[in-house]
Amino acid sequence: MNEQQIEQLLIGKLTDLKYAYRADIRDLDALKNNFREKFEALNKVKLSESEFSRLLETIITPDVYSAARTLRERSSFERDDGTPLNYTLVNIKDWCKNTYEVVNQLRINTENSHHRYDVILLINGVPVVQVELKSLQITPRRAMQQIVDYKNVPGNGYGKTLMCFLQLFIVSNRSETWYFANNNNRHFSFDADERFLPVYQFADEKNKKIGQLDDFAEKFLAKCTLGQMISRYMVLVASEQKLLMMRPYQIYAVKAIVECIHQQTGNGYVWHTTGSGKTLTSFKASTLLKDNPDIEKCLFVVDRKDLDRQTREEFNRFQQGCVEENTDTSTLVKRLLSSDYADKVIVTTIQKLGLALDGTNRQNYKERLEPLRDKRIAFIFDECHRSQFGENHRAIKEFFPNAQLFGFTGTPIFEQNASYHQIEGGQASYKTTADIFQSELHAYTITDAIDDRNVLKFHIDYYRPDGKGKPKPGEALAKKAIVEAILERHDAATNGRKFNAILATASINDAIEYHKLFKIIQADRSAANPNFQPLNIACVFSPPAEGSPDIKQIQEDLPQEKADNSVAPDEKKAALDEILADYNKRYKTNHRIGEFDLYYQDVQKRIKDQQYPNQDLKHAEKIDIIIVVDMLLTGFDSKFLNTLYVDKNLKYHGLIQAFSRTNRVLNDTKPYGNILDFRQQQDAVNDAIALFSGGQSDRAKEIWLVDQAPVVIDKLDSAIQELRKFMKSQGLEGKPEEVANLRGDAARGQFINLFKEVQRLKTQLDQYTDLNEEQKQAIEHVIPKEQLQGFKGVYITTAQQLKALQDKAGKDASPEVQQLDFEFVLFASAVIDYDYIIALMAKYSAQQPSRTNMSRDQLIGLIASDAKFMDEREDIRDYIYTLKEGEGLSEKEIRQGYGRFKEEKNAKELAAIAEKHGLGTTPLQLFVDGILRRMIFDGERLSELLEPLQLGWKAKNKKELELVEDLSPLLHKLSGGREISGLNAYDQ
Repeated sequence: MNEQQIEQLLIGKLTDLKYAYRADIRDLDALKNNFREKFEALNKVKLSESEFSRLLETIITPDVYSAARTLRERSSFERDDGTPLNYTLVNIKDWCKNTYEVVNQLRINTENSHHRYDVILLINGVPVVQVELKSLQITPRRAMQQIVDYKNVPGNGYGKTLMCFLQLFIVSNRSETWYFANNNNRHFSFDADERFLPVYQFADEKNKKIGQLDDFAEKFLAKCTLGQMISRYMVLVASEQKLLMMRPYQIYAVKAIVECIHQQTGNGYVWHTTGSGKTLTSFKASTLLKDNPDIEKCLFVVDRKDLDRQTREEFNRFQQGCVEENTDTSTLVKRLLSSDYADKVIVTTIQKLGLALDGTNRQNYKERLEPLRDKRIAFIFDECHRSQFGENHRAIKEFFPNAQLFGFTGTPIFEQNASYHQIEGGQASYKTTADIFQSELHAYTITDAIDDRNVLKFHIDYYRPDGKGKPKPGEALAKKAIVEAILERHDAATNGRKFNAILATASINDAIEYHKLFKIIQADRSAANPNFQPLNIACVFSPPAEGSPDIKQIQEDLPQEKADNSVAPDEKKAALDEILADYNKRYKTNHRIGEFDLYYQDVQKRIKDQQYPNQDLKHAEKIDIIIVVDMLLTGFDSKFLNTLYVDKNLKYHGLIQAFSRTNRVLNDTKPYGNILDFRQQQDAVNDAIALFSGGQSDRAKEIWLVDQAPVVIDKLDSAIQELRKFMKSQGLEGKPEEVANLRGDAARGQFINLFKEVQRLKTQLDQYTDLNEEQKQAIEHVIPKEQLQGFKGVYITTAQQLKALQDKAGKDASPEVQQLDFEFVLFASAVIDYDYIIALMAKYSAQQPSRTNMSRDQLIGLIASDAKFMDEREDIRDYIYTLKEGEGLSEKEIRQGYGRFKEEKNAKELAAIAEKHGLGTTPLQLFVDGILRRMIFDGERLSELLEPLQLGWKAKNKKELELVEDLSPLLHKLSGGREISGLNAYDQ
């Protein structure tokens, strides 16, 4: 079925759903006239021509976030006679009462763009949804990339016409349908590190996918449903000026809570797995309750001070200033008694709430709260099973008999895990989640989330030391052996330190000992081997409380640390002082125990700032491994954390919570969360998987865990055989140097697809920590290291050529080129960076030709195979050819020499461009310097630059485009990959 047939079927379906099909709206004028008619009817007004023109000027903006706000708010406009007109673009009180129309093949002609839009949905004449329909051969991700590309085409309608109000893009090949929110470019691109756009598939309440286009239209595009999706279930993130779409399971959970309150049907809990975005769900539930006049207050309750801060920051990220800080219990009480609308939603800790309801304190908080006793109050509890909730449950229910309680949890308490060993040597007992919250309102388990690729699978390595004696499950190994094992495996586990890791220990004393051991062993290795690169090790555990309310509050959910600090507290404090001193020395900070929370925040920030490559934060500023006891094992999220080293006994929800720190989705360089378990806890893992798998326990292990290494090695072998078979079909040998002889875009595109799969599987195997020597040899036999490097180099060259063709030709490119999906991030090493290359050049310069460690060609091959140097590898290669073996240049001299070499080469290139276009070199250099200084391409300065040529307007426009086409590659190179605002308006 071709795209046109799919389009007609969709229009027929939308007509069945009572959309009005507007075959007459095919161009910009018709779109504007229709909008005007709907606007005037809604606002009961008749606009003059000048008023309508000024209205369009007022509301049309290239800023997606501003347009989204205008769509949802009441605005004011000054009429010709000076009187104000208060208006809305759509009926924001009742979105169901708007008119819903469908148009197709809308063409917005401009000088540079003749793009046609497949299907557009209009609400009250405003274009809010674009549907792009594709044949089965085009992958959804490639189709999304095309939409991103269209938005960057000069003269496109997205920023200069009513199309600026688009809220959602839908992509479908009829069998698969995906959707994603519109955004400004910084949130709407496949950038260099390929952090993918948040994309969604719709699903029903049981999380069953709804991908077939007719079914999707029925469930998602029904008029009132679409109105709700846009008005209620999109979130405008104020702090980031970003549109966020809620996922289906989040929507169902919010609906269930709102309905439960509306029907007054008691309490309930939402089981949404760790990493599924519970904060956004609870935020949306809170804001909807904020507008419910039957509810007096909505309290979002967390159980630790750091989670209080984190949640408050998240809420305020979604809506600036919507939640104020409760510095102490008295502030909480004051806000509870306030009738101010801003105080209707309150984020607080369970501890502050407990103090407020404690009748024994001197401040008489409980007595002061008496006016609220019979009011309807909604309580939403984050991670509702944690320790303190049980103690406060009765107090809340007794004091607020009309309250409704809702809990969110990623790991509910069932009968099997209601009592478990939480403290080593001690016991902690819990009620089940259902005992406290009555009924499950919605479930989205880790099995669902892994299936959806919302979180990653796990690779678990049950470490066994060499020797005959196999350790028993739960038995602790010698710490020195564990440190040695971690140092051997860390680079593999973290993809060459691209990611970082947590070491979870059984006690504060163990954490202290590990910190010392890493220091000693790494110092010994550095002394023995000058090439050894030590890991940055940090350690965090709470200090003895000593009456500090902040520390007491932090420790309420840290039972092991609380117990440990009760024994020899002075020793713990002295050890933490030493750890802080090391940390301050390493990172040039000034943390102290008295302000522990600032230290804890700094640690978290460094783990989250691991992003690689990151020119603003060098590796020395980051943390490779953080040693913990209880901290960071719950409620802490970082996409750049991928490994958990386990030297403590874990069970059930404690195990799942800890493991789930590692499995946030980033991109293809992070294929799974890595667990290295030093306590042989396979049975505990199997028990936890069975308990928390939801209704799919029979398939749970297959879904949760990655394939064993032999299976992936076989897949890699098959992928290589497919590549060689393809090369043979083209009359070529399966060697890297033969790729250049492939004829035609279709053949080169097929190479791209086949080798990308090879690299994806190799990236997965590279991070397995349990490969034995036999398996390593098998991988080398399947694809030798040198051959892999050669293929990576020709992949990057070929992909760059085809990407340039794809960008330039757009829809006019051949189908084989159009559908190609490039993933350069798979080809960027975390180890090989600019400093590393400079060091290798210095070594090459120092070595004698007769004692060559690395030849010139090997050095060039290494650079050619790494995507980070795509834009600079020609310069680096040419510079290496100027170096001589035995010359003995230092790294500093190499760096300075390369800087001079680039400047001279760029100056020659600029002079050649100036000569070609009849311009002076100095004015052109000043023009380029101005662009790079401001990172803005200024069209007026370009006109001034061309003034001496005295061209007519048509010739001038042509010359501008020709000059920018020649300048663009140089500007991209000189900007170091950073975006130059306004340059893409000239790119063709």
